[in-house]
Amino acid sequence: MKKATLVISFLCLFSGYVTAAPSPAEQEVAQAVDHLTQAMLHKDIPQLQALAAENLTYGHSSGKIQDKKAFIADIETGKSAFKTLEMKDQKITLSGDVALVRNHFSAQALKGTEVVPTEIENFLIWQKQKDGKWLLIGRQAFRF
Repeated sequence: MKKATLVISFLCLFSGYVTAAPSPAEQEVAQAVDHLTQAMLHKDIPQLQALAAENLTYGHSSGKIQDKKAFIADIETGKSAFKTLEMKDQKITLSGDVALVRNHFSAQALKGTEVVPTEIENFLIWQKQKDGKWLLIGRQAFRF
């Protein structure tokens, strides 16, 4: 009985340290999110074009909804600009060729010369295309 208790205690103690490694698809999606984040931060318009699906629906925490063209135009013109931009506490759920991503959007946004701290939650939908690339097809931000 003591041995069984010891084994169970040992398993309980270390069970929190054993987690499954992300799948290759989860790693690909995480990389796509990172590329999107960097493209938004650095105004990399060709990269934004490559990561966003033609039918993108991009929702802001204000309720404003944009298509791909309007989303990229705001980055290109500086209407949406960032001094810093980071996605935190990311969770990726895969369902076939669709990835659901939740993360915390932490930024120092720029409104002209004013720096505006921005802390919102994101829900992103990525789809693996026939060529194997993950494209952003939907995004909704919301305040918490």
